[in-house]
Amino acid sequence: MSFETDPEPAPGSWLPGDAPGLIGVTGATGQLGSRIARLLADSGVQQRLLVRDPARAPSLRDAEVAQAPYGEKHALLDAFDGVHTLLMVSASETADRVSLHRATIDAAVAAGVRRIVYTSFVGASPGATFTFARDHWHTEEYLRAAGIDFTFLRDNMYLDFIPGFAGEDGVIRGPAGDGRVAAVARDDVAAVAARVLTSDAHSGMTYDLTGPTAFTLAEAAAWISEAQGRPVRYEAETLDEAYRSREGFGAPAWEVAGWVTSYAAIASGELSVVTSAVEDLTGQPPIGLAEYLSAT
Repeated sequence: MSFETDPEPAPGSWLPGDAPGLIGVTGATGQLGSRIARLLADSGVQQRLLVRDPARAPSLRDAEVAQAPYGEKHALLDAFDGVHTLLMVSASETADRVSLHRATIDAAVAAGVRRIVYTSFVGASPGATFTFARDHWHTEEYLRAAGIDFTFLRDNMYLDFIPGFAGEDGVIRGPAGDGRVAAVARDDVAAVAARVLTSDAHSGMTYDLTGPTAFTLAEAAAWISEAQGRPVRYEAETLDEAYRSREGFGAPAWEVAGWVTSYAAIASGELSVVTSAVEDLTGQPPIGLAEYLSAT
């Protein structure tokens, strides 16, 4: 998608010829960050890609590359020098993810970054059922107190993950009950992020990004069956069953809790709300699961 082909800019966007300032993009080698970086490059936006391994950084027009992993203060300070707006893609799930986020925010503020666009999660709160959503809330609160302009993109569960829920035996297992999830495609999140990064109209805003509908995992299984030509079904677990089945993978307790509570958040209804934010911000409706499966 190139913004240059749009008939007119989105509300609040800088007009052609105006410079939004250098944009920093964290996680530029990841699934979401790389999508956003490519959209910005297609639009002729100057950006600096912040990566752990420069050899993996995409080669993009008007893009510099800086080696600056989360948590490395001096590298981050150098990488943020001259950056006006920072896309802060949330770090991979780790036990110390919040502290890594805080260190990154501190470095951005110290380097003079003017605005941070942070990829958060729907329903982020200290009491969220999904334990990783609590990490996002703590990060949001720290950013609110940092004295810097911000925008929060609260993504629902990624639509791209849903087909992978089915095991080799064709069964999706989890304690999601009959709850619904308004999962959103990473392509749609990327399109929103690129719009927000190149616009001056989103200061202090929080956007819940969802797909067009909320579906149960039983419905998802039926769509996957049709698209992949194999039988897939959903089998509900209790919380105890879910913890026992996943503890066998040898993952740490915090990670197992994240896996299990992602399903429990569906059961609780915390991921069921559908919003129009994707279409409002991009002018295009979000993709749904059936359409995604058909396309892929």
